[in-house]
Amino acid sequence: MTIRFQPPDLQIDFAARLADLRSRFLQDALRDIVVRLHVPDVDKELAGLVPAHSLAMLAGHGLRGEMIFPVPLVLAANPGLLGYYRLLYGYSQKEFYTAATGAGRFRTLEEHGTLSGSLATALPGLCDAMCRAGVVLLAGIGTARISAALLDDLTLLTLGPQLRGGANVRKGSAGIRTVFNTILEIVRGSVVRHDAGRIEIRNAAGRPVVIAFAPDPDIIIREQMQPGQFREIIAIEVKAGADFSNVHNRVGEAEKSHQKARARGFVECWTVVNVDNIDIALAHKESPTTNRFYRMSDLAGAAGSDYRDFRDRVLSLTGLPAKP
Repeated sequence: MTIRFQPPDLQIDFAARLADLRSRFLQDALRDIVVRLHVPDVDKELAGLVPAHSLAMLAGHGLRGEMIFPVPLVLAANPGLLGYYRLLYGYSQKEFYTAATGAGRFRTLEEHGTLSGSLATALPGLCDAMCRAGVVLLAGIGTARISAALLDDLTLLTLGPQLRGGANVRKGSAGIRTVFNTILEIVRGSVVRHDAGRIEIRNAAGRPVVIAFAPDPDIIIREQMQPGQFREIIAIEVKAGADFSNVHNRVGEAEKSHQKARARGFVECWTVVNVDNIDIALAHKESPTTNRFYRMSDLAGAAGSDYRDFRDRVLSLTGLPAKP
């Protein structure tokens, strides 16, 4: 009997999202904000909201009060950090942002990182209510176990189900990232800068080439000829669904995207599928605009003739030196 598992697409997506969330509203973001604030002012707000013995418990372990207790200064500086405290306390978005809790109107802080004037005025009341819950949390954890690592673990325990619950909404994003990361490794020697969704390289002609996520198609590669003027090189549609019965419907969706890309001037249109036994000849009939079909497994494995074809074409079309 052959043992076979589906690719861990969900975890690939989680890994990328977790890196983004850490920078926006987990402990990393909290520390970044606090170092920019006037700490005595933060301490003053903590003293007005949190019992002295709770702050002393944290101080005994080298932890500052805002690691557990929100104060208006911190949330005003980074409204998205409301999400950190919600996760730390173990509240789902569904149970936290409701009329019953009175916190429903504050949802925009976490989701959009914005704070209106009326909500700013209401921040002290929100922080007071949350700090009272935080006192109970700290007492329940106890002095012996409290640590920054444990607090981080608690936020992730709440975050996991939230990310999993939204997985269907982000269907295919892990596959897109897999292709994006494959391209990053291919061009790494020529990278000028890159972040989670964009790579800039310099080709042999000295011109910048940008590889980026896009809404439609999924990944685009463009060469900048002049400021604001681009040569559209490659449009890539990624169909990460592994269900064989629907693969041809997904190819049809790719065709619609590639027709738009071709109209925008893209020279090459590629489709990456996550079904190994797809009939490529039939797929070309269903998406005649697709120049090349590639299998996700070949690209992820970075080996084999199809991967080498993908690599060589990326290098050739972007004007980078070929690899042996």
